[in-house]
Amino acid sequence: MHFRCESAGLSTGDYSEALGSLLGEHAKGLSANTVSRLKSQWLDEHQNWQRQDLSQKRYVYWWADGIYAQVRMDDRLCLWEELLASLKQRGLTHSPKLSAGHGALGFWNALSKVYPDSRHQRFER
Repeated sequence: MHFRCESAGLSTGDYSEALGSLLGEHAKGLSANTVSRLKSQWLDEHQNWQRQDLSQKRYVYWWADGIYAQVRMDDRLCLWEELLASLKQRGLTHSPKLSAGHGALGFWNALSKVYPDSRHQRFER
């Protein structure tokens, strides 16, 4: 699965404020060089995760949460199915016994297609 992150006009220097709100006061004031180095490191970690062999992994349960984005598209976007198919392709062939998430996700449809044996448990926020 490949994700692409675009900054929507943010410069590297603008990321320190965003990181500060996520990571706390210690993240504020990070230099553009530090942010670039961290971004490169995180990209490497994500690429390694994408290539990880999952054939020896088994999970009893998954907990899924989502975010809402205002994206204008003609077709409905379902990243969940792509993500789950990628996990299965990389060797995660056993369904989790239980998958938990809230009701507003496309996760349930994707889960039913890719891992149909997993039981569903929905929770409310």
